[in-house]
Amino acid sequence: MKKELVIVRGGGDIATGTIAKLFQSGFLVLILEIDNPSAIRRKVAFCDAVFDKVAQVEDMTCVLAESKEELKDIWEKNQIPLMIDPEGRMIEELTPIAVIDGILAKKNLGTKRDMAPITIGLGPGFSAPEDVCAVIETKRGHRLGRVIYEGSAIANTGIPGIIGGYGKERVIHAPVSGKIKNIHEIGDLVEKGEVIAKIGDTPVLASLTGVLRGIIKDGYPVTKGLKIADIDPRKEEQKNCYTISDKARCVGGGALEALMHLLWLQEENQQKRERENA
Repeated sequence: MKKELVIVRGGGDIATGTIAKLFQSGFLVLILEIDNPSAIRRKVAFCDAVFDKVAQVEDMTCVLAESKEELKDIWEKNQIPLMIDPEGRMIEELTPIAVIDGILAKKNLGTKRDMAPITIGLGPGFSAPEDVCAVIETKRGHRLGRVIYEGSAIANTGIPGIIGGYGKERVIHAPVSGKIKNIHEIGDLVEKGEVIAKIGDTPVLASLTGVLRGIIKDGYPVTKGLKIADIDPRKEEQKNCYTISDKARCVGGGALEALMHLLWLQEENQQKRERENA
């Protein structure tokens, strides 16, 4: 069976849930990233391959590709290539069957409906069918993962979803600008008020007691207010730091559903045209 190519813009933890669904469903996947991604949940984000050349998420391997010529070899090894290409130049060169915008910037950074036969946007910032063919809801709650063919996802509230009874308290933002020096690593148990990192001489304190589920890469040049860490208050959920989240899997399921439905519609329309011309 011929494997079709899907290009995903963005390789953060939510996009990685979609990439995993596509990869495990038999699609060829290429990830396009910026040269300095600011992922927090780095153990479950393929974008970490930008820094380390390789990123392992569960049983899947993502490899940084320096050129188009390297892609075939990576795919033949049953791996997922990632290229640094924020402008999406490879989309025009490779003509995928679909482009999925998983940047989650809360706004559209340039994805257009005519980029591919099928375009899908994750989260707010897109309107279907004007910008993309379908939008996937990313806000936790009853609508999470829902496919929207007319309209937009729920607007960004700036308030994180509730985990273990905590919402905004579990997310930590940079108190100042500068290079971050991590003291704790992802998966560490931390106490409220404990120093988990420093930005210059300014300490970054744990906002609550729990598991450090995510922290931005050591040495990253953060700006004041940037999201830099995430704490899960459920101490017993330490292993969850290393597996794709329920939210990412749900969004990924919605993206896969939309892709398969739109491919089916294309085939139906093609068969209808052939019958009419017979």
